[in-house]
Amino acid sequence: MISKRYRPAVVAGLTVAVVSGSTLAYAAHADTAPSKPRKADRKTVDTFARIAEDVLSRRADALVQGHGAADTGASASHLSRRLEKDEAAALRSLQSRKSRLAQLGEAYTDANTRVVVDRATVSGSTATVEVTASSTLTYKKLRGDEPKTTAFSTRQELKLAAAKGGDWQLTSITSRDSGPVAVVEPLTAGTKTVKDDGNQYPDGTPAATKAPTSPTPRKTGGSYDYAAMARYAEKYWRNYNPAYARFNGAGGDCTNFLSQALKAGGWKHVPGSASDYRNWWHDGTRQSTSWVGTNEWGWFTLSNRRAPNLTNVYQLDVGDVLQMDFDKNGSKDHSMLVTYRNNRGMPYLTYHSTDTYRRSLASIIASYPNARYFAYRT
Repeated sequence: MISKRYRPAVVAGLTVAVVSGSTLAYAAHADTAPSKPRKADRKTVDTFARIAEDVLSRRADALVQGHGAADTGASASHLSRRLEKDEAAALRSLQSRKSRLAQLGEAYTDANTRVVVDRATVSGSTATVEVTASSTLTYKKLRGDEPKTTAFSTRQELKLAAAKGGDWQLTSITSRDSGPVAVVEPLTAGTKTVKDDGNQYPDGTPAATKAPTSPTPRKTGGSYDYAAMARYAEKYWRNYNPAYARFNGAGGDCTNFLSQALKAGGWKHVPGSASDYRNWWHDGTRQSTSWVGTNEWGWFTLSNRRAPNLTNVYQLDVGDVLQMDFDKNGSKDHSMLVTYRNNRGMPYLTYHSTDTYRRSLASIIASYPNARYFAYRT
């Protein structure tokens, strides 16, 4: 997702969930006077993990077939009044997404979410907690050859306040990821601006998103090992390859990960200046901007004729690439690789930021119906 030169692509301004105002905190855990943040003890960390897992599991359950709104209401005892309302709205939005997915021919029969606390500090009667949630959704076999599951890891920051009786109350939960929201996360649009330097670049042609009445033909021939691209992406989608730098905290790792998979499938380096988008390379310690930048990768790919644009996203096949411009502001925000396609022509994508395995194209379009999409035939 990084874009460093020419027309900078600002990190996606899409905020997951909602940030609620803090409620008054009781002094059950600490004095009300300001204090230096301290590491939470094990018992408190376990409490934070249970609260986070409760909220995030209910979000995932909202997408499961047979679960209604009454089944997914978050436990009010652990939520502030403001956040209780916000979570109710979030669950309703996920219920709506489930309906859109059903219209696109997709459903889930089970959801499983596990939370690990990465960091937890307590300061007086408030706490800040960073967690990683690993979720798996089981596809319903509507066509018969869907993958068994889709999975993803999301990173969240929680704010909590001490409550009566020695308990903790969740006051806000926000995403720490820079990529598209996972299918289990509600979406609210933020404001994003892009500075245009006045130069012209090969941005490509957006693809239509209407599903065809019959599957598009699979691609034949080609100069690359598309199965190797898919194997690489599905091996390292969650456990990163230590041979490469990670860019999660510097705009996102999606295009860096995509470039790794393309190299595994036979894409050759184009040496030259790192800042010239017409070059594409990684030498073990450094890389070109086109290796890691979403816009620059697209400019390189089209200017070097590595991968032409497709007219419809449902033409994508294994080893092909999908990019998104979330808010149609002229700057691409995210890159993904197709690692599976079923016999009915549904592509499934694997990517970093947010780390995701075999997410269906239908799920992405249902979450971002107003985005602009660019499809590439590698």
